[in-house]
Amino acid sequence: MNVPFLDLAAQQAEIADEVLPVWQRQFGSAGFIGGSEVDAFEQEYAAYIGVDHVIGVSNGTDALELAYRAAGVQAGDEVIMPANTFIATAEAASRIGAVPVFVDVDDEHLLMDPDAVEAAITSRTRAIVPVHLFGQTAPVDEIAPIAQRHGLVLIEDAAQAQGASSRAGRAGALGRIAATSFYPGKNLGAAGDAGAVLTDDAGAAALMRNLAAHGSSVKYVHDHIGMNARLDAVQATVLRAKLRRLDGWNAARRAAAARYEELFADVDAVRTPSVRPGNVDVWHLYVVRVEERDRVMTELGGAGIGVGIHYPTIVPLTEAYAALGYRRGQFPVAEAAADRILSLPMFPHLTEQQQQIVGDVLRRVVAGREPVSRSTS
Repeated sequence: MNVPFLDLAAQQAEIADEVLPVWQRQFGSAGFIGGSEVDAFEQEYAAYIGVDHVIGVSNGTDALELAYRAAGVQAGDEVIMPANTFIATAEAASRIGAVPVFVDVDDEHLLMDPDAVEAAITSRTRAIVPVHLFGQTAPVDEIAPIAQRHGLVLIEDAAQAQGASSRAGRAGALGRIAATSFYPGKNLGAAGDAGAVLTDDAGAAALMRNLAAHGSSVKYVHDHIGMNARLDAVQATVLRAKLRRLDGWNAARRAAAARYEELFADVDAVRTPSVRPGNVDVWHLYVVRVEERDRVMTELGGAGIGVGIHYPTIVPLTEAYAALGYRRGQFPVAEAAADRILSLPMFPHLTEQQQQIVGDVLRRVVAGREPVSRSTS
């Protein structure tokens, strides 16, 4: 039996009976942009997260740019963010001329290190962006007081944490503004690109809605130089159906994470992730750390086990950000993790049998024994 890294077809099959009739109506009416499905999803997601305003947008990167702009980030301003994140966190800042400032993470959870944040603040700093990585909630309870002391805006990157929470509250409701992605592989994923911005600030919400529609709140009246970042109705339909299942799917992910923890409890060569005190994680990814990661990854793939790396190169050391002058050695924890992290199969429909296969093969591989072959697995 091969074990896929992700099984989106199972999710789509579960919601098909709900989604397809609505899509037929949408195709019949040609109502593809905005409309009742988008309005309903925005209201339902706002209620789920616990914020006053949700604006559905085209993707997570556009959501981040809208959040930065609504927070007043301008060209030349510095935005502090963790070194190990998807490039979109930085890319969205760069698109408006802001400067990403990267900081290291803690070794236990690979989340933004509050002490590193404090040390990185300068007179040009405008915002701090905790990233809720891998389905965890970042230590906003420690970072928010830092932002408050220095008069900075806290913007959450909640693209990997739909439904996650901490003692401070639910991810997406902890800062002034949050941005999220509904890319198909997320815990709450569309059938294509989609995203949202979230806030309790009515003024910021109105501005982001305006900016996302070409800087216009009234047709052909343009108040700002905006962008085309609206959410499609067909995606909102999928998101509404999946939102109704999200808590159940996240619970299935937590059960799968617990099974992995048990499978590797006596395997010193596999460092399993841990949950930060007070967090309820949603396990967007299940990321272990192993030595000789590339060899392990190759042998797992050869045995039919789907795996990934999130992410093999930290953002400040990518070619895209070479001009900022960062060098290897400046982010020791994030760099060491990038050489060892390995994402195992994780999705709501993952079975115990599939996990047992992953466990058996990975134990053999890290022990240096011949892995199970694809033909016999």
